[in-house]
Amino acid sequence: MSFATAFSLSSLRERWANLLSREPKAEVPVRDWVSVSSGQSSKLLGFDQTLVWIVLALMALGLLMVYSASVAMPDNPRFSRYTGTYFLGRHAVAVGLAIVAGLVVVQVPISTWERFAPWMFVAALVLLVAVLIPGVGKVVYGARRWIPLGVMNFQPSELAKLAMAMYAASYMVRKMDLKENFFRATYPMAIALGVVGVLLLAEPDMGAFMVIAAIAMGILFLGGVNGRMFLLISTVLVGAFVLMISLSDWRRERIFAYLNPWDERYAQGKAYQLTHSLIAFGRGEFFGQGLGGSIEKLHYLPEAHTDFLLAVIGEELGFVGVAIVIVAFFWLSRRLFHIGRQAIALDRVFAGLMAQGVGIWMGGQAFINMGVNLGVLPTKGLTLPLMSYGGSAILMNCVALAIVVRIDIENRQMMRGGRA
Repeated sequence: MSFATAFSLSSLRERWANLLSREPKAEVPVRDWVSVSSGQSSKLLGFDQTLVWIVLALMALGLLMVYSASVAMPDNPRFSRYTGTYFLGRHAVAVGLAIVAGLVVVQVPISTWERFAPWMFVAALVLLVAVLIPGVGKVVYGARRWIPLGVMNFQPSELAKLAMAMYAASYMVRKMDLKENFFRATYPMAIALGVVGVLLLAEPDMGAFMVIAAIAMGILFLGGVNGRMFLLISTVLVGAFVLMISLSDWRRERIFAYLNPWDERYAQGKAYQLTHSLIAFGRGEFFGQGLGGSIEKLHYLPEAHTDFLLAVIGEELGFVGVAIVIVAFFWLSRRLFHIGRQAIALDRVFAGLMAQGVGIWMGGQAFINMGVNLGVLPTKGLTLPLMSYGGSAILMNCVALAIVVRIDIENRQMMRGGRA
């Protein structure tokens, strides 16, 4: 046997002995349905870049379409003091502030958000009360929903959506051992949701309350609350919404207008927005009239740059443009839920429920807005997340998504064997 061969065999024996003497690494508790293949090792580094690019793409398209939808608004006497780029400029500032806020928020550990979640909820309640005070809250179209801050009109209900997602996730973690007990597990949460509902309906803002209720109920369900309890609470909530509609003349009229928008009694009244939204989609056909080619935005379709931005997208970019937006929101919601499931598999329950709550928020509100624009759901004043004009909505959307990106970063750190 040569010297080189003997040396190599000796080296192999030493390496094998070293491997056997090492202590095994602790296994990261990833459950079966969160699989990480060997080819994904490079993806465990950093964060989900595709998620960030999808969000930025939706915001960029929203910025472009807000400009297109609002460029003719100065021709309306109500907006004659503004220039054609006024709404574009304000929206661009809001987008810039939202991105900066997101970059700051992504640096904050999730444990910090969990610790301050109840206080965030209290702050949201204080602002919901403040907006109802004459001289503090700004009234637009008979609704007192905004607090003027100079740069933007802040809408406390947008903060309440984020605060509810945090509070509900924190609540389920704290009450995990009591989730089979009806009163001890759900009574405090029901009170919190009821207080938020009363304050929002006083504005009034039933659309925001519906989204917040969906976030809270979704997190309760995903958190494993008893099925019979969940069904009972859901039934009570649905009954409350039906009662509110039946006791309000103008809400009943909206339902009738939604059911028959082309009736002459409604076409020029309660169904005016819906009929012109449907006309816009019809004009768009498959490829659209081209960017800037919308006619409905020329003072026919009210709130074209906010609640009915999707109708302008449909008219100018056609079925293709609308389909791209729908697919983008579907992918975004699916990815948010995946990040949440991943966090729960890593025994990070608050982070997981928080991410899934944001997924319910983004996906649910986008679905309602699209349904309203397409005539599938009754008209309701909800914007399209990340895209519609509205500074506080864009700001809170970006803050919420930045928190989910932070959850994803910490998930990846744990899957590499580190600490979150």
